[in-house]
Amino acid sequence: MIRAFALLAAAPWLVSAAPRLPRIVSINPCVDAVLRHVADPAQIVGISHYSQDARATSVPLGWSARFHATSGTAEEVVALRPDIVLAGPHVEPATIAALRRLRIALVQYPVAESVPESVAQVRAIATATGHADRGTALAARIAAAAAPSAVRPVGALVWQGNGLVPGSGTLTDDLLKRAGFRNMSAKYGLRQWDVLPLEYLIADPPRVLLSTAPAGVQDDRMTGHPAVRRLGRHITVVPYPTRLMNCGGPTIIAAMARLRQVRRGVGG
Repeated sequence: MIRAFALLAAAPWLVSAAPRLPRIVSINPCVDAVLRHVADPAQIVGISHYSQDARATSVPLGWSARFHATSGTAEEVVALRPDIVLAGPHVEPATIAALRRLRIALVQYPVAESVPESVAQVRAIATATGHADRGTALAARIAAAAAPSAVRPVGALVWQGNGLVPGSGTLTDDLLKRAGFRNMSAKYGLRQWDVLPLEYLIADPPRVLLSTAPAGVQDDRMTGHPAVRRLGRHITVVPYPTRLMNCGGPTIIAAMARLRQVRRGVGG
């Protein structure tokens, strides 16, 4: 559910006869990824500092370098004089209080747990920027990329550093199903986000293991373990970049392309 306060009072461009495009500050990297496709660059007066970090960004660094980045503090955000601030579910109380005091609209978006939820957020963000039509177009691209596959599901697991696994009720789980996989998280008794010990993985491996460790990296304590490398002789172990798990929105298009590629390689 999207939370907003004083939106109409602080955002006259939404109700005026001749709408003015709002000045936008985003303090969430996943919102940044959507803004890249739906907002005019001149509207974006601030983005999340994570979008300028090669390890965390979900947008091209060349794009994010064009904008002022903030860590989301009240001082930084207010200094940019936005009409509206777009954020994730967690915002510092001081920032919320400052925005309320100055009657600057804040809209918060929760972490999407499915493709439909992510598509709805894309539409909402695009509407907030004044470009609902662009949101409709991007939503259609995402929905087409994530159309469910008709192939027989193959057991798979996404395994991150330190053994963290996305389970039922996550966006990754929804994408796996749509690409023709069966998320094996439930088989191990794991919760929505949980840690799978190395011993359990070795004793009963899935048919496909999607590892978020970069290809060739051997220094991760879990994914670089010799026992995991030996699994590659018996099951399909393939890289699945962490950046494909950081956000929904347009990232879903790239994530589904990768998952479908892996599924084709596994065969029937």
